[in-house]
Amino acid sequence: MAYVQGMASLFGPDDFLARLHRVRHAALEAGVDGVLVTPGADLRYLTGYDAKALERLTCLVIPTHGDAAIVVPNLEVLAALASPIADLDLPVIGCGEGDDAYARVADLLPKAAVIAVDDHMWASKVLRLKAAMPSVEQLLAGPFIEPIRMRKDAREIAALRSAGAAIDRVHAQVPGLLRAGRTEREIGRDIAELIISEGHVTVDFVIVASGPNGASPHHDLSDRVLQQGDAVVVDIGGTMPDGYCSDCTRMYALGSPGEEYLEKFDILYDAQRQARELARPGVAAGAIDAAAREHLDAHGLGEQFIHRTGHGIGMQTHEEPYIFQGSAFVLEPGMAFSIEPGFYDEGRFGARIEDIVVCTADGIESMNLQPHELVVVE
Repeated sequence: MAYVQGMASLFGPDDFLARLHRVRHAALEAGVDGVLVTPGADLRYLTGYDAKALERLTCLVIPTHGDAAIVVPNLEVLAALASPIADLDLPVIGCGEGDDAYARVADLLPKAAVIAVDDHMWASKVLRLKAAMPSVEQLLAGPFIEPIRMRKDAREIAALRSAGAAIDRVHAQVPGLLRAGRTEREIGRDIAELIISEGHVTVDFVIVASGPNGASPHHDLSDRVLQQGDAVVVDIGGTMPDGYCSDCTRMYALGSPGEEYLEKFDILYDAQRQARELARPGVAAGAIDAAAREHLDAHGLGEQFIHRTGHGIGMQTHEEPYIFQGSAFVLEPGMAFSIEPGFYDEGRFGARIEDIVVCTADGIESMNLQPHELVVVE
């Protein structure tokens, strides 16, 4: 239960109660009668409870008029009470195998006309809740939860800083793993072990994309054998004991990847730098994307930049705010996100440089401090 203990040590009952109050108030202002949250990052954020996602229903019920409660399977009652929920004076309602947990949720919202369900709730549970409350309109709860999660406080920023330092320590050791004759899968296995040994409790992803595999942004791992002259994309991340995530991409090469690649990498390096220099509170997310995209486009690489410039990060690797083309969303202090432009030349090679940054009062702080230059392994 190290994960739950970490959450409990980072935040206290007053923090969780304040978050629940803010969600309740936001829903009330929108004319919603209750918010329903099942296992996942939203539930962890609001209560500290790292509940298992099961076929049985676990559901936090936040009425806009009345006190919150959580419905759990009987076999999960003790786990719920061992979590920070025990200190929130929040009723834990157990359901046996023959009980209708969905009806129990409906009973907690007897006069509801509109409810909001968390954005990551399983479709099977959404539909069964609808069957239990057929006349109740369902909306997404994201508009009431995401604005709170997006704005990190000092403790959350410190957690992201620790996560960034941990993944930086892994990247510092990657050159020693790269050599011709090894497979991506072998290298990825070693990196996964380093992610854990450097302080994470889970490995969320390991991308080792060598040579032509680098042209697939989410390549993952394969049995391709690294060859001299390969450029290698290494994009890695995990979750720390306090529940906050890391994510960082750096570029490596086995010997010289060739003059064409080096020229294109230098263009990418400048594009990522320009996007970082623009990022600050008051700037639209789309402007940060444009800073990178327009530089790549001006040098003939725009069509090979096939994804957004960044994504928010916190208790999930991907969360709000998203840094994409044309977004008018204005950044604020405390918002954490990646800046990760890339180029992808199908069948040949690819490259991406990624940092996690957090908006400060008048700029950004980078959570990743490893050099951005191409690391050539001789």
